[in-house]
Amino acid sequence: MASLPLPEDPHLGIDGIKDKETKEKKKPIESVVFREDSGEGDRDMAPTAGGSIHRSGSRPQLDVSKAEIQGNVEEKYPTILLPNQSDDISHLALDIGGSLIKLVYFSRHEDQPVNDKRKRSVTERLGISNGNRRSYPILGGRLHFVKFETTKITECLDFIYSKQLHCGAESCYSDGPGNDNAIIKATGGGAYKFADLFKERLGVSLDKEDEMDCLVAGANFLLKAIRHEAFTHMEGYKEFVQIDQNDLFPYLLVNIGSGVSMIKVDGDGKFQRVSGTNVGGGTYWGLGSLLTKCKSFDELLELSQKGDNRTIDMLVGDIYGGMDYSKIGLSASTIASSFGKTISESKELEDYRPEDISLSLLRMISYNIGQISYLTALRFGLKRIFFGGFFIRGHAYTMDTISFAVQFWSKGEAQAMFLRHEGFLGVLGAFMSYEKHGLDDLMVHQLVERFPMGAPYTGGKIHGPPLGDLNEKISWMEKFVRKGTEITAPVPMIPPGTTGLGGFEVPSSKGGTLRSDASALNVGVLHLVPTLDVFPLLADPKMYEPNTIDLSDHNELEYWFTVLSAHLPDLVDKAVASEGGTDDAKRRGDAFARAFSAHLARLMEEPAAYGKLGLANLLELREECLREFQFIDAYRSIKLRENEASLAVLPDLLMELDSMDEKTRMLTLIEGVLAANIFDWGSRACVDLYHKGTIIEIYRMSRNKMQRPWRVDDFDVFKERMLGAGENKHPPHRRALLFVDNSGADIVLGMLPLARELLRRGTEVVLVANSLPALNDVTAMELPAIVAEAAKHCDILRRAAEAGGLLVDAMINTSDASKNNSPSVPLMVVENGCGSPCIDLRQVSSELAAAAKDADLIILEGMGRALHTNLNACFKCDALKLAMVKNQRLAEKLVNGNIYDCVCKYEPAS
Repeated sequence: MASLPLPEDPHLGIDGIKDKETKEKKKPIESVVFREDSGEGDRDMAPTAGGSIHRSGSRPQLDVSKAEIQGNVEEKYPTILLPNQSDDISHLALDIGGSLIKLVYFSRHEDQPVNDKRKRSVTERLGISNGNRRSYPILGGRLHFVKFETTKITECLDFIYSKQLHCGAESCYSDGPGNDNAIIKATGGGAYKFADLFKERLGVSLDKEDEMDCLVAGANFLLKAIRHEAFTHMEGYKEFVQIDQNDLFPYLLVNIGSGVSMIKVDGDGKFQRVSGTNVGGGTYWGLGSLLTKCKSFDELLELSQKGDNRTIDMLVGDIYGGMDYSKIGLSASTIASSFGKTISESKELEDYRPEDISLSLLRMISYNIGQISYLTALRFGLKRIFFGGFFIRGHAYTMDTISFAVQFWSKGEAQAMFLRHEGFLGVLGAFMSYEKHGLDDLMVHQLVERFPMGAPYTGGKIHGPPLGDLNEKISWMEKFVRKGTEITAPVPMIPPGTTGLGGFEVPSSKGGTLRSDASALNVGVLHLVPTLDVFPLLADPKMYEPNTIDLSDHNELEYWFTVLSAHLPDLVDKAVASEGGTDDAKRRGDAFARAFSAHLARLMEEPAAYGKLGLANLLELREECLREFQFIDAYRSIKLRENEASLAVLPDLLMELDSMDEKTRMLTLIEGVLAANIFDWGSRACVDLYHKGTIIEIYRMSRNKMQRPWRVDDFDVFKERMLGAGENKHPPHRRALLFVDNSGADIVLGMLPLARELLRRGTEVVLVANSLPALNDVTAMELPAIVAEAAKHCDILRRAAEAGGLLVDAMINTSDASKNNSPSVPLMVVENGCGSPCIDLRQVSSELAAAAKDADLIILEGMGRALHTNLNACFKCDALKLAMVKNQRLAEKLVNGNIYDCVCKYEPAS
């Protein structure tokens, strides 16, 4: 179960162990559940007796079941969270290649105990066994990805020593450091070449794992576990590809390291190296260093960005007088001979620009790798070709060149696909070799990728200090991330040669050519969330797309960025006020503004930087960023005030409703939900309304202005289903899931009266609310207190709340119950598993999934859950979507209407 992130302990080090002069023996790692990550250092908690430890001989096991990826905005490569890790393990694994060293290391991660009598009662009612829930603190972990040049192996050793990563291996086998049997998993040729050096410098032995085994295991893991791991790249356009786990095999894996290996993968542990070439990344780097004097691989790639290969390569047009050779499908710009133009020119090497040489060399090698790969796939009848290896590194020209070659030779029948974790397949597989079981349990819906801020690691150098706590993070941001004159105009301050915010290394080019890193993907921190499930009432989960608004249109993207930026100063004020307006809160508020503005700037420049982008993703990113800087509930005081004001007038509203006939009451209830939905602090138009009257005045004004027909008006069809007579009479719904939205009038005067009516009709009601705060949305933690207060004025609500376990400490008054013949069907509350104004029904809490199994009515309320997301979602049961549109552009785009138009969309079971 997700729990609120707690303030970071400033004394915690990088691995969640309190910094001391002397090293302490580290505790065993226990099973893990998910916590919402604030993006900071890990917390140290004592293990509990509840955690079980499984041992297999003397070798440690790594449990990667339900693993997920996590990574910093500054890091181009990801971190993987291991929620079910249950043994002491080695802290790291290595892939030591001829050109580069790739390192994966483990850091600890814990959660806080969850002990809620109300929650236990509800989950028992829903049939969730205690064995599926965690009520004790648990330790987990994340995997971090770093790379070094092999020629700078001493930097790698220094890095390992500075973080004491090798001590994890020692503690697995002995009572203290200095044990000769300490082992670290490693793969690649360097695992043999540098074994003595690791023994001498760190006192550890390298346990060599087969290179191909590791490569395939890493690729299979990533393709199964991460929703947006694979993507295509043509002419600068990136498109993510969703891989069906049941249709993954067979495929061709092309690993481009110093050389190139082509592997036909038929399943887990089933593969064969079927081809390869000695012309690969090492060739490019080697020839490039000889011809250009570049000292590093990245420098050589950067040089190619500024090059023009036409000065060196012989093109088809050079042979045919600038004309295409259309008879055989060759354009004038096609390379006929790499470096061919130099034959006819009386020039020395110094006469050619290094930039042009680098680009020509890059294209020569990339074209050949792409062609050989396609021919290999054709030979074995394979349609999928995945390219990995550190030769690619998210470099736009490289990916475009390989993609062009595959498309050209296949006549468009095959596509080149790339991996976000390219380059780390082997080392990930080596790290996974610690485990024996668990991969089969991986589910995509249990992986959540988040993008906290943090100092990056690139090329063996640490740009900015390791960020051990929030104070260090804020200090780093104040130094490297500055705001413009307005809080809405951020300007990332990126030191030359470093990886700044978002992983981009050079200023944006405004010309017609691709930036060298234009497609360098940011890989976030991958959290494994074992308590997430797919919502079982989706009609077709594979076809489900939560986002209604697609931000691939640049104008659409720019508009919503402007909206979010304009709302930012007010949000910062609310966040700071929620923490008492202290100097510390102001500093954190400023850091949040810098961070979120930098996120927006990065996404405006590269919309796919964090994966596929929709409006819901932007709104969720804002909430995650707030939590990262320890603003847990920015609207806490506002919600309390609005709840109190609404509860004060609820008795009068209920009395008014009870005086109506059934049909009038049903219409009034739906009007009330729509009218109360006007209270939304995420809408600028609604915020302006708050200055013109009290919450009750605004509610009454909104309700009085309700005029049918609404912009989308299926009320009559819904009323017929609920109140039909004779042949049209239907039995009451068994169970209704009400996805609630805002605090205050929205929940108290809108959704609770509707829930009460359903209860009166004999329908079980489950109120579904956020697990974590977002804007002024009500949370599952807050709802029981609101229901308890409302129940003081209504027997129907009181008995239902008692039956549903919401009033676990209340005594049932049997005399009152006997006076009223209304059935005591339960009213329950479950959390939805997220902390966003929107909801992705591919990832909901296990509690909600369990509640949905007996539900035959869904009511989605509010812009976030019924318009921004899920407007077009289809369900297996009846669904009612209710919202007031509080944005003019959204009203025009979605319903061809105006601001404050209403949506009442009813869809019978599909």
